Amino acid sequence: MLYFLLYEQLYRYASPLRVFRYTTFRTAFASLTALFLCVALGPWLIQKLREFQIGQYIREEGPKSHQKKAGTPTMGGVLIIISIVIPTLLWADLRYPYVWIAIAALLGYGWIGFLDDYAKVTKRRNLGLSGRAKLVYQFALGFAFGVILLVMRAQGDFNTAMNIPFVKQFKPSLLIQPLLLNPWTYVLGAAPFCVFVALVVVFSSNAVNLTDGLDGLAIGLMVIAAGALTVLTYAGGHAQLAEYLQLARNPRTSELTIFCGSMTGASLGFLWYNAHPAEIFMGDVGALGLGGAMAVVAVLIKQEILLVFIGGVFVLEAVSVILQVGSYRLRHGKRIFKMAPLHHHFEAKGWTESKIIVRFWIAGLVLALFALTTLKLR
Repeated sequence: MLYFLLYEQLYRYASPLRVFRYTTFRTAFASLTALFLCVALGPWLIQKLREFQIGQYIREEGPKSHQKKAGTPTMGGVLIIISIVIPTLLWADLRYPYVWIAIAALLGYGWIGFLDDYAKVTKRRNLGLSGRAKLVYQFALGFAFGVILLVMRAQGDFNTAMNIPFVKQFKPSLLIQPLLLNPWTYVLGAAPFCVFVALVVVFSSNAVNLTDGLDGLAIGLMVIAAGALTVLTYAGGHAQLAEYLQLARNPRTSELTIFCGSMTGASLGFLWYNAHPAEIFMGDVGALGLGGAMAVVAVLIKQEILLVFIGGVFVLEAVSVILQVGSYRLRHGKRIFKMAPLHHHFEAKGWTESKIIVRFWIAGLVLALFALTTLKLR
């Protein structure tokens, strides 16, 4: 909105407004707008959540030290989503469909999380949507994004080939070209890509949700991951940088930099209130929304493999739960970790909450920096 007003309409009358044509300038403004919006609205939302008695339920089988957190306002992810969407609408060029797809992912998975959080609050216990229902909703939405991207590919607006770290020429695509001109062969050829997109987005959204178990842990890691995605989206949409790094340039992704910048600023603003001891929790509405948006951005810029490193701690947390459940079922009750997800394992070993959080942040930063170095090591 402001981009259209300040650059498209007014810069011809005031030449300094020409700076709003630059993605870096608008990304900085979007990040600051998201940060200050989140910090400004935080006290009001915390007060409202307390008035409506929307507090966190702490399950009894979890760490005993967490019982004192019961009743802390939750569903703060609503604040994060607002603080991302508004700056994106203000500073991005909304004629690019990639921006709308990222916003749709944030809102879509945030809505699933909202339904889950609302069910928990109304039932006054740690039981929201059933696990099966939540997965059905998540996979349906992820599959829908895959279909949308295939439609965009048919129009020349999207490329299904993936970038592989350390490799220049090998760019595999999960889209199988049909041998026969038959509608059903096209559907079968497109199915692997849609399933892949759904798996990436569902895994990412649930991984962030599983990590959100300590004050500031998940949102701090999101600051790092969103910052790395900001760099990647900018590099992929910049002609000189894309050529220097030997990336397949896609100018349509440049405006995603505004979205990722907003996500970084909003996450940093929410950390102000979510830092230990937390005044508010993001809930599923924030965790699922941020995880889904992060994955969809990675798919749009064709960096699905790098997402494993950008969100490396999220991946480790999710894998620890999968291994724990698998071991318990297949090995007749034997566990690999003292408790899952992984951060609870270290709590059970006697690590303090603050030490776990900071060390996981350090690990997340190292993995994100490694992901960025792979752009040149190709």
